[in-house]
Amino acid sequence: MDNPTKKVLLAEPRGYCAGVDRAVVTVEKALELYGPPVYVRKEIVHNKHVVQDLQGRGAIFVEELDEVPEGSTVVFSAHGVAPSVHVQAAERDLKAIDATCPLVTKVHAEVKRFANEGFQILLIGHVGHEEVVGTAGEAPDVITVVQDTAEAATVEVADSSKLIWLSQTTLSVDEAMATVDVLKSRFPNLLSPPSDDICYATQNRQVAVKAMAEQCDVVIVVGSGNSSNSVRLVEVALEAGASRSYRVDDATELREEWFNETSTVGVTSGASVPEQLVDEVLEWLRVRGYGSVEVVKTAEETLLFALPPELRRDMKAAEQAKDK
Repeated sequence: MDNPTKKVLLAEPRGYCAGVDRAVVTVEKALELYGPPVYVRKEIVHNKHVVQDLQGRGAIFVEELDEVPEGSTVVFSAHGVAPSVHVQAAERDLKAIDATCPLVTKVHAEVKRFANEGFQILLIGHVGHEEVVGTAGEAPDVITVVQDTAEAATVEVADSSKLIWLSQTTLSVDEAMATVDVLKSRFPNLLSPPSDDICYATQNRQVAVKAMAEQCDVVIVVGSGNSSNSVRLVEVALEAGASRSYRVDDATELREEWFNETSTVGVTSGASVPEQLVDEVLEWLRVRGYGSVEVVKTAEETLLFALPPELRRDMKAAEQAKDK
């Protein structure tokens, strides 16, 4: 039975962004078009349930291209790859389909542009994250990765007279700008990118959480531990006033003790999370008296990205062949 003193605030927007949807559909369509196996370099998106589902359909996830048999089909993940990966794919005669999020591709283009113009680049992001590895691979000689304000306070550059900062797309906006502030205090000539690098979906999900966090005793973020934007949502919820916040992969990770003497629960999900996982969390809460769900909507998302051109070309050819 619903408890009138208990309610859920459900953040909107949440879950899949346009780039994630494009990447997942790319693997699904590749499996339909070419048949399994289709190889995927790294996790297509950072969500273990999505990866497991695609594995069940015939996708094989690998860390590096030398694990892919020559002549096979391989999809590059939404996080992007360095130019050297494209070269290796060509050398191994792989049919490569690039599912890099177009917003990540934009940052790659900025790196190439500013490197060609003679800039040193400070890339704000997390060392080892696939997106940062791919972006830095565009111009490794002029890029220095800066992870946080502590590193911003000590980083050295070869030439600060032509210096610009760019960022990983899935960071907390507040976290990134705090790092930028420290960098600007040290490097007066530091330029900002011509447009914001942090993706619209990351920002929208953080804004929605901020709008409800202060009203919540606890905020549940659905998302995997290697999902940068999901981890950031927990931090944003706490900074915005939530008493507690926890990240879970799915409803099985929820703990009864988190909800002792709790009346208002906030729920959101990272940009690579299927809505079904959120529904299962809501059902878990409903059974425990949190049947009243109030949507906190802060933005409308309508952006769609076209599938990779190489995949669209082959889909069109298959349709034409079927019509003959």
